[in-house]
Amino acid sequence: ALELIDFKNALEQFQNLVEKMIIQKTKESSGLYTKDDDEIDYNKFCTTTQTLFGPAVKDQNIQAFFRKIVNNPGEKPEWPEIFGCFLGEGDGTASPLKEGMVLLVSEKRQITHSVVKRKDVIKGIVKVPLLHFTVTASQRGVLTVFSKQQILLYFHFYFHQDTAWIAGCDFLPNLKYVVAVTESTIILWDYKAKEREKNGFVIKPMKNCLLCVSTVPTSDHMAKDTILMGDDKGYVYLLTMTNDDFIMKPSEAEKESQFRFMDSESFNMPKRKLHDDWVVKIKYISALKCFASCSTHSISSFVLDDIKRLEDNLPVKEFSVPKGVNAFTYCGKAKVIVTGG
Repeated sequence: ALELIDFKNALEQFQNLVEKMIIQKTKESSGLYTKDDDEIDYNKFCTTTQTLFGPAVKDQNIQAFFRKIVNNPGEKPEWPEIFGCFLGEGDGTASPLKEGMVLLVSEKRQITHSVVKRKDVIKGIVKVPLLHFTVTASQRGVLTVFSKQQILLYFHFYFHQDTAWIAGCDFLPNLKYVVAVTESTIILWDYKAKEREKNGFVIKPMKNCLLCVSTVPTSDHMAKDTILMGDDKGYVYLLTMTNDDFIMKPSEAEKESQFRFMDSESFNMPKRKLHDDWVVKIKYISALKCFASCSTHSISSFVLDDIKRLEDNLPVKEFSVPKGVNAFTYCGKAKVIVTGG
């Protein structure tokens, strides 16, 4: 109860701080503001906020909140944003206890076992709802599978074959493999294999630098999967793999290696140049029965079309955005695609 009272007092002081800052920024934009000792700059705003809420707020959330007020003082941000929280449609009827839990007791579950070393970062994270686990890929070559409970059971796949960094990952739902791409290779990891040392396949070489990867979900449950990839020259690739592709005898050179190598030339891998710059994201949108890809180029920034367009030369549906598109997502409920440049 005392914690709730203290929090309400701190919140009231924070809201007063925001009101003063909005008034200040509004006067500044109209040229009526005169600087004085009560001026609220970023350092003062940050220090005051951290004094009020302590470690419950993070630097990046304070910075984002401050920037929002500076850029648009006429639209007051919601206070949960300072904690990195956003109110949903049903939050208005939440009980006081639940609201208190969001702010006073973290509901996040932290994985205490380190899966990446220093100077390494996570480059891809994919949820696999049907199997109740999550796949992550680190830049320096660690692929990890976490179970639903996120307990001790997880698997590692270290890729130290060359200095190429992993750019992204996904999961092949029918073949039950993890797929990842580096600058010059495609990695396929059999996380179920009993032999941990011989559970990786590498397709190489790729002529261009691969930047993103995504799988095409299917409902036929056949023993094959289709993979979409994008590179730094604007090409989008289509690769279909079956169980037969993994039946191979290791060569003498591979007996000492963690991997089994496949020649990229042995695969039928259609590709089509759809963009004039890097393909930074690719995704198959099942609800639309289309694939989508985006690029940082101002022309042909976003493409949305049937996957068959990768195997012919018919025109594709596309649109252009100044300075390109870096990210996109589809909302089935609203039936809209949102892009970010």
